[in-house]
Amino acid sequence: MEDKSKAFRSNVRLAKKTWGAGINTLAISVLEQLVDFHTLSIAAGDLLYLNRGWYVTHPGLLRLARRNRCAGIHVEPVRMFSEPSIGRWAFKATVYRSRTCKGFVGFGDANPSNVSPLVHGAEMRVAETRAVNRALRKAYGIGICSVEEIGSFEEAFQSSRESKKLPSQPVNGNCGGPKVRDRLCQLIRQHQLDAGLVKSYAVDFCGTKTLREATREQVENFVSHLADWVEKDRNALLCQLNSYLPAKEGVA
Repeated sequence: MEDKSKAFRSNVRLAKKTWGAGINTLAISVLEQLVDFHTLSIAAGDLLYLNRGWYVTHPGLLRLARRNRCAGIHVEPVRMFSEPSIGRWAFKATVYRSRTCKGFVGFGDANPSNVSPLVHGAEMRVAETRAVNRALRKAYGIGICSVEEIGSFEEAFQSSRESKKLPSQPVNGNCGGPKVRDRLCQLIRQHQLDAGLVKSYAVDFCGTKTLREATREQVENFVSHLADWVEKDRNALLCQLNSYLPAKEGVA
């Protein structure tokens, strides 16, 4: 307990030194849980604080898996959703916590419209990393998004002038252009929501099998609904999102 307390105080000091007044009481509370339950460390590069929200990093997730003696990670491309000629990639990652574990699955996709211009041409690697991150977060119960999953969204908020120059292209079929996607990302960050659970809820809300099949209007309605609910009763929304958590029987 004493070691955990020291680690927490050390992380708080570093957080305040790094991000200053941006660190509020809620952020400190979330940081305490991340340090206590998952032994994540700001100094080690496991966590970043952006736009009033905590994000875990890919190296941080890999270190977490190593500490917990992860049995392995299998990654494979989802060819039916990949179009290499236009830089669109989709991957499936499966994390095995032990040799008897049935696996925790995560999917990741990337294309030129949902990654930073700085990594254009590396969409395959981004999609692979996102898939691994989502599978690791699910396997080890990490309730915050990873930096690599938000991609260009964070850059869009830091440099609004540049983001306005980007064309309003649909992402993943008809699920809305950058403005809708950015608003959804902002809600997830601002209210510390699990991106994977929000996506599952969105599919149910839109009444489609995948978000790819949803119309722009359906996605816009969902984002408005989510914004309204999280402002009125965040706890009730969290209960709704938690209903999409994978059943524990999925792991031996």
